[in-house]
Amino acid sequence: MIRTKGINHIALVCRDMAETMKFYVQVLGMPLFKTVELPDGGQHFFFDCGGGNAVAFFWWKDAPPAAPGIASVKKFPFDAKTAIGSMNHLAFDMEEAELEAALERLEEAGVPHTHMVFNHDDSPSGYAREMHDGVFVRSVYFTDPNGIMLEFAATTRSFGPDDIRHAPATLAEEA
Repeated sequence: MIRTKGINHIALVCRDMAETMKFYVQVLGMPLFKTVELPDGGQHFFFDCGGGNAVAFFWWKDAPPAAPGIASVKKFPFDAKTAIGSMNHLAFDMEEAELEAALERLEEAGVPHTHMVFNHDDSPSGYAREMHDGVFVRSVYFTDPNGIMLEFAATTRSFGPDDIRHAPATLAEEA
């Protein structure tokens, strides 16, 4: 059996390393802890996002342009589908009590965000305006300077067997 201890880091691609570094260090408060100059002229920078986890960015002068709606979300929550194999969003774990302060910080910094805390539940819409016992995670969504959708997520309860209610979907036809 392969045993992992969690996520070490996720590696994304940015359009401007200086702009990305400023956002992650100054706006989100994630310390830069490692930088690498790549042999092909690119860069690879690592930011501490807490809990022994990291978010890293590659930068290349000649990287292909962003492809919203294919490799990234066009606009949450109304146009959030992305292509197979893409990264839809990156969620940072946060204490529930910190979510409102995070909203204020994003507003102060002029960061595009949802302007509310989403209460995710099992209702047909997937969220509720008010907090209730069925809410399992509370979230704030926003984008970084590269158009990458990010989330501050606070899990509000433990999960159990009753939380697995759906059979996995498939495109394969039944024989």
